[in-house]
Amino acid sequence: MKGKTRYIIFKVHSDRDLDFDNVKDSIWNSLEHWLGEADLGKANMQIVKNLWNGKEYKGFVKCNSKYVDQIKVGLSLIHHIGDSKVIFQTLRVTGTIKSGKEKT
Repeated sequence: MKGKTRYIIFKVHSDRDLDFDNVKDSIWNSLEHWLGEADLGKANMQIVKNLWNGKEYKGFVKCNSKYVDQIKVGLSLIHHIGDSKVIFQTLRVTGTIKSGKEKT
């Protein structure tokens, strides 16, 4: 049974430049460690590449609505990307991409 989809809009605060691939790898590693493979599969999590803003370091994570809180915790556990210290901030949770773009 397919659950409702939610989009978590996040911003990465860093003192160095970051590229999408490094951010994506850090998110996957953190969430796999936090949730485990089984729950990560149930969460149906995807990082939306074409919505990544490389200037402001903002991005969208698509997931099942039942796993929003767990994914937000997993994002907050990321403190390093490569040699850079980072802070992940959740800006908003929305049901559609359109409303997420309008309100952030």
